[in-house]
Amino acid sequence: MTYTFDFYFSFRSPYSYLATPQIEQLIAQYDLRPRMRIVLPIALRIPGFFKNVNPLWPPYLLRDTFRISQMLNIPYRWPRPDPIVMDHAANEVAAEQPYIHHISRLGAAAERQGRGFEFVRAAAHAIWSGQVDNWHEGDHLKGALAAAGLDPSETDEMARAQTAELDIEIAANEAAQRNAGHWGVPLFVFDDEPFFGQDRIEHLMWRMKQAGLKARGG
Repeated sequence: MTYTFDFYFSFRSPYSYLATPQIEQLIAQYDLRPRMRIVLPIALRIPGFFKNVNPLWPPYLLRDTFRISQMLNIPYRWPRPDPIVMDHAANEVAAEQPYIHHISRLGAAAERQGRGFEFVRAAAHAIWSGQVDNWHEGDHLKGALAAAGLDPSETDEMARAQTAELDIEIAANEAAQRNAGHWGVPLFVFDDEPFFGQDRIEHLMWRMKQAGLKARGG
């Protein structure tokens, strides 16, 4: 029996990225499957978020995520370019966002085809690992689609041709996320119980094991 859970994910969230290799390892060990629920970053979901956030939070986030990446041996660097276009000095998020909408639609399109996690894992690595500059250009995203077992041209065309439908899907994910009991990412929901943060994966696994999840071959 395959155990499933919802994985609410934003391509601009470093914690979401840091969760993906951990989930990948668990998929190899246990018969489980995440349903990828792509959401837009909080910078877009909550207008003025960075104008109101405690100024100590952004530098702590950078320190904390780098520490986690070191502890877990996950390659990590802030993306070039940032998936969100903003003026960091003024904490102003630009009205035009040329990157985040397309990558989010690709994620939703990949999940439609049953390869959501595989694409998110590959694309997030390209964006966040520090091994790629200009992840939005060339064949980087098409390479992530191919690595996920998808037809790159077909899925890219789906994301560009079905923007309205995919945006509705993403908005529905955001509503479901709030209904599940949280607003942040990564958020995991199993049997209507939310687990917020990559540091709650162990708690998620504990709950699924209570429900009967066992190691593969066990």
